[in-house]
Amino acid sequence: MSPEIPTILQFSLQRLLGGITEHGAAFAQGQAGLIGMMMTLSANEYERGADIRATENAEIRALFAELAPGVRDAALKSELDAAAKSRDPSLRISDLNAGNYALRRLLTRLQIYAEEHGAETAQQRIWAVLKALAARRLVSLGP
Repeated sequence: MSPEIPTILQFSLQRLLGGITEHGAAFAQGQAGLIGMMMTLSANEYERGADIRATENAEIRALFAELAPGVRDAALKSELDAAAKSRDPSLRISDLNAGNYALRRLLTRLQIYAEEHGAETAQQRIWAVLKALAARRLVSLGP
């Protein structure tokens, strides 16, 4: 898309703020600041959204491939193997999100299994991936 979404949002913010004079109502200034912050967050999410989701999905699939051999529950192991081999149908955010939600639900089941069976190493690997997922999703107001 040309111009890119971050450029459109930045221009919209400038226009919005340009309409408020120093004698403007405090409420209008506060609203403009809030809208501006939301536009900045939206621009950042647009820039990194697909990358975050595709990376997360690949990381969860790799974890499933790593841990599936140690799972004794045949049904769960089969689901983990299938999920590990699956691929995202596209890089559309909606497709990536749908895959991510399904992978996370299965990850939760794997976590429960690992806890119930005292699989300490598996639990540590799962927590390491969960920490990485959370860190990757941190919201930043900077570049």
